[in-house]
Order: sequence, then C-alpha cells, then structure tokens
Amino acid sequence: MKIKTINTENAPQPRGHYSQAVVYNGLVFVSGQLSIDPQTGEKKLGSIEEQTEQALKNVAEILKAADSDLSRVLKMTVYVSDIGLWNAVNEVYARFMGENRPARAVIPTGELHYGFLIEIEAIAAVNA
Repeated sequence: MKIKTINTENAPQPRGHYSQAVVYNGLVFVSGQLSIDPQTGEKKLGSIEEQTEQALKNVAEILKAADSDLSRVLKMTVYVSDIGLWNAVNEVYARFMGENRPARAVIPTGELHYGFLIEIEAIAAVNA
C-alpha cells in the first residue's frame, strides 16, 4: 500500500523535513500544528485561546485536504507549555470537537519553540 503525502495551502507550510500529514491504510497522521496563520505566515502568539483555535483550524484544514475531518479524529495529542493553561485549552477544544470525543493525550512540555504555547497533532480515519 502506498503512502500519500498531504500538502494544502490552507495550513502552514512545513519549515523542516516533514509533511503536513501522511495517509496510509485509511488513516491520516497530521504533524504537530502551531498557531500560524497559513495565509500570512504570521505566528499568532496571543492568548492560549487564540493559539488553540488557530492550531485546531490548521489541523482541520489538513484533515479536509486528506479527505477527512474533525469528526473522524481517533486520537489527538496536545502539547501545552504550561498545564495551568489546560482549562482554557479544553474549552476551545470542546467547542471545536463538538460531539466527537477522540482519545487524547495532554503533555505539558515547558517552553515551546518561538514562544508558542500549544502544538496539536492528530490521527484520523479518512472518509470511506
């Protein structure tokens, strides 16, 4: 079975040696997304709510490009710079995810690069 690489202009372009996502055997694996506006390349370093929303928008756009969506997410991993931010993150996350409650891991990391407060990666099923 072939591995398909996903690249959409509607999410930030990779700045390193990785893909936005790869699809294999009916699953899409989305690389960690930061709060970067894909249209302008601007790093959104505002509130944790703003950063969470932009990171989730980026995940959603990549899933869309891979013929999937947030309702098909099986697992999310959320890296957060300070676990004290978790309540605010979870409020935005719950609004975005709606009824879907995928498996999830929350990993407090300490400082993330470039001043970001959050990074989010996902595994989802593609539409059949």
